[in-house]
Amino acid sequence: MRCDVIRFALSNPGDVSGLEEALASGSIEAGDIVAVIGKTHGNGLVNDYTRGYLTLSLSLLIARHTGETPEAVRKRVPFVFSGGVEGVLSAHYTVFTAQSAEAGSGEPALAIGVAFTPDYDPGDIGRQHQIDTTATAIREAMASAGIDSPSDVHFVQIKGPAFDTDDILAARHPLVSDNAGRLMALGRAASALGVGKALGEMPADAAVEAAVLKDSSLFTSVGSCSAGTEVRCNEVIVVGMSRKWSGPLAIAHGVMQDALDISGIHDVLDALDMVADPQLDERQAKRLRAGFIKCEASRNGQIRGRSHVMLTDGDIDQQRHIRGAVGAIVASVLNDTALFVSGGAEHQGPDGGGIMALIVDRETN
Repeated sequence: MRCDVIRFALSNPGDVSGLEEALASGSIEAGDIVAVIGKTHGNGLVNDYTRGYLTLSLSLLIARHTGETPEAVRKRVPFVFSGGVEGVLSAHYTVFTAQSAEAGSGEPALAIGVAFTPDYDPGDIGRQHQIDTTATAIREAMASAGIDSPSDVHFVQIKGPAFDTDDILAARHPLVSDNAGRLMALGRAASALGVGKALGEMPADAAVEAAVLKDSSLFTSVGSCSAGTEVRCNEVIVVGMSRKWSGPLAIAHGVMQDALDISGIHDVLDALDMVADPQLDERQAKRLRAGFIKCEASRNGQIRGRSHVMLTDGDIDQQRHIRGAVGAIVASVLNDTALFVSGGAEHQGPDGGGIMALIVDRETN
């Protein structure tokens, strides 16, 4: 198998012209598309409908080219979109394809697998059921990708459900919270613990409901979890390296200890034989196929001993603050603004920090 990763600009939440041109030219086959991850123009909160708009637009486009129904497309292709391109960030979407290919030279290459949990009731969110079913789906995605060891997994993207007021009122099971925004955070947190459990990043008996949003010492270093009203299950994308795949692409991951941790960015670049001095030059920046970053306002209200107002600003949600800040910092090092920078990093990297994964082309010519 061979995986390719292609980014497209997004001028508005329904702009699928880039992929449409690629499908028309034959540079991408619609049936080869296995996952799409992107950043839209919305606010990233419960009422961000730009995520669902882009999901619909892409599923309709892909269905026209494969002969499937849009519903069938959405059942096999995870569409993971995060709203919020504050500051210098650029709206975009990244298409992952997988094609049959001869085995490579034995050198590990980029590999991808996807899986889906069962649909969730609002009462399942933040519960042990979400943790455990997420862990199961990750193992299924690893198996489908031919990734044998958790150490070869470098990025797990999850998109879980968010629920509006009507959904919450109609819940079949008792809720952990009836606040829609809080429920999003609980879902992201439980999903992250599911990643940690599946990959052995934390003891299985620690990845429990009682730890959700309470024990910040428990976190995954590869998991990126989002939520939106456009889905009802956890959609899981696992990306790593495998000798069963071929191609020039590679991925590495790491963590930012806090919002100012430029050294964490350089550590990931070092693993990919790239040097930012102080910024990636144009040649190296062109090798970057995709960048995924999670970030979170530190819960103690401080960054390196000085206070921040992100958690107490009544006008701007803390996620919008932190996306704008971390987005600018990472973009300045990577010399690229089409980055997936997502807030809501509960149990995804250390408190006040977050995870980072970069996909690059190893071929420099």
